[in-house]
Amino acid sequence: MGDASVNGAGGKETTVTFIILGTCERTGKVGFAQTTSTGAIGGRRTARALPGIGAFTIQAYGSAPVADLIERLLKLGYGARKIVTEICESDRFEEWRQIAVVRPDGDIACHTGSKAVPWAGHVHGGNYAATGNVLVGAKVVEAMAKAFEGAAAEELEERLMRGIEAGRDAGGQPDGQTSAVIHVFHTKTYPIVDLRVDMHPEPVGELRKILDWYRPLIPYYIQRTTDPSSVPRYKQWLREQGLPLNPF
Repeated sequence: MGDASVNGAGGKETTVTFIILGTCERTGKVGFAQTTSTGAIGGRRTARALPGIGAFTIQAYGSAPVADLIERLLKLGYGARKIVTEICESDRFEEWRQIAVVRPDGDIACHTGSKAVPWAGHVHGGNYAATGNVLVGAKVVEAMAKAFEGAAAEELEERLMRGIEAGRDAGGQPDGQTSAVIHVFHTKTYPIVDLRVDMHPEPVGELRKILDWYRPLIPYYIQRTTDPSSVPRYKQWLREQGLPLNPF
């Protein structure tokens, strides 16, 4: 497992979450999977992935303007550590934030502010970072890291999914989770996986169900976007593949 950092400081009410961000050297994919005890985490864009560039999160007490700045710095070619340093030096609320930046070349940096609600901390390895706050303990991010590392032969979306499943199974958050998201880019400017559960008593399990159903559709949608004349209509294709119309 990679380097770990632990923070046990307290804080006020916040958006609590745990997330794993990763890249795949073999395929060039980049993405993240995230879950939280509050609703609709996928629509709040506290985490973002940029094809060929990297992925990042700003959470605990997130900030859309700071997220926009991180995205701009990544696109300008700033290194992960330089970005985290710049944010911590310029953001007067940095002690409330959790930040993680992962680049495809293995350049990774994380920050857990002293006022992130405990348990809060992070762990990172050669091509991933797992971070979270308001967790039952360090075992959550450690389990995420172990699951990601142990699935190296799998596609990135599967490794990320296994990461948040492991975090949940290690105890997750004291109050459980209600929303989840998985977001993965490959070589295109659009995501090949962009799935979310906005409100559910077991969002990680629900996201797994949706991902397993959606995975065979990934090459179909890529081909349909590239050359719509080369593929049958959606329902016809599903029938030909012996796939159900939905995961339910």
